[in-house]
Amino acid sequence: MGWEIDSVILMKLGISVVLGFLLGIEREVKRKPVGMKTTVVICLGACLLTVISVESSLRYAEAYIRPMDPLRLAAQIVSGVGFLGAGVILRRSNEAISGLTTAAIIWSAAGIGIAVGAGFYMAALVVVILIIVFVELIPIVITWVGPQGLKMKQLRIKIRLQDDADLTQLLKDIKGLNLRVKNVRIKDLENGHRSMNLDAMTEKTRYTTDVYQDVKSVKGVLSAEVEGA
Repeated sequence: MGWEIDSVILMKLGISVVLGFLLGIEREVKRKPVGMKTTVVICLGACLLTVISVESSLRYAEAYIRPMDPLRLAAQIVSGVGFLGAGVILRRSNEAISGLTTAAIIWSAAGIGIAVGAGFYMAALVVVILIIVFVELIPIVITWVGPQGLKMKQLRIKIRLQDDADLTQLLKDIKGLNLRVKNVRIKDLENGHRSMNLDAMTEKTRYTTDVYQDVKSVKGVLSAEVEGA
């Protein structure tokens, strides 16, 4: 009896593999730490545990006086997958945080597996489609027709200043490079030089390399470092 398997269960496992693959391939294309193998395993494992939970509640219902909750195990899946998601959230040395989207997709993959295991096939498919649309397509549309603030990307600029640099004029020149400066920090270095760190915004269509070349050409800049997408 233990070796028997229902065709519906096989179908559920197969659907979870396909949907997990669709989620993972999007991360794989972007070279993210979580790819299709991870999302397929998470989605498939969540689906399997949900199927076991549902089938067990039906199969052994007569053996227990109190009815079993078929989705109690699914609730534990959501909590457990949170640890995997936390593992891909990184805080870089420049205080930037990355991996939030990947962590959310990991959590969603578990939810999709649970949905398929519980028999909500269409809901799971719609969620996968919506995730791909909003992660991949909507940001592109926003860069064309969205508000100006959503068309901008953030840059972190580190500048080593010449000793005789006029700080006020240098900052004005940098703002004239089509950069929206949000924060400025000036620091004295141990060797007697000075540095300026800027948090700035520019159009997403503008290459970071172009910003670097422009900043380097400003009078008073000895060296520059620009970080951005």
